Amino acid sequence: MVRARATDDSSPQALFSSTVLAQVRELIVTGTFPAGAHLAAEPVAARLGVSRTPVRAAFSVLLAEGLLEHSLNRGFSVRELTLRDILGAIDLRAAIEGRGCALSVEYGWSDAEFATLDGRIADGARIVAAGEWSLGVERAWYEINRDIHAFIARMAHNVAIRSTIRMTLLYPLFGDTARLCPAVARYVPERHRRVPDRVPAHIVQSQAEHEAIAGAIRGDDPAAAERLMRDHVLAGRDRLALLASRR
Repeated sequence: MVRARATDDSSPQALFSSTVLAQVRELIVTGTFPAGAHLAAEPVAARLGVSRTPVRAAFSVLLAEGLLEHSLNRGFSVRELTLRDILGAIDLRAAIEGRGCALSVEYGWSDAEFATLDGRIADGARIVAAGEWSLGVERAWYEINRDIHAFIARMAHNVAIRSTIRMTLLYPLFGDTARLCPAVARYVPERHRRVPDRVPAHIVQSQAEHEAIAGAIRGDDPAAAERLMRDHVLAGRDRLALLASRR
């Protein structure tokens, strides 16, 4: 069946602005820009090697996301995130990503789109099968994980869902949140923040869940796809909550 494809804003300017937004968000959620820090467009732009315009646009988005605060006297400053903020954001993301996954099934996938998804899942499977783990491998895994989630969300062809998902990403996307996000890491014992030399159990589980989600999408089962995606995201939340309660 030939389907009309929804278009995405992938202009060079939009992609560049998105990259700047991601960079500023990363500096905040990793604590490089700590809670309470005053942020002005000019020094941040100089740090990133860009003009002030995309930085100002990023500040507006991050204000809406709750990562920044604004006052007439101080301008923009970094809002202090709590563990409850992080867990609450993941709760919302589970519901939204689950619904987006179901909508992607209802909309329908092309063979080329399945090939893209299957390719990234296969990349994750190779990492798990190799068994080795390090900071570099961790980053590669989380890039794959990010791509899988972003691609499925895009296949829902629903701008509101994608925008809401972005607003719930209050933690790093490029590594273990339990170690990299100060709002979580301050509660996690040091021994649980070490980078192991073998693939962690939660990564093996995540890979299996990605494969199950893809199976539900390919099986044209929106209810199962929604449930599996929701449970997959909530599993990450439950792991963080458990680690933060250990002593």
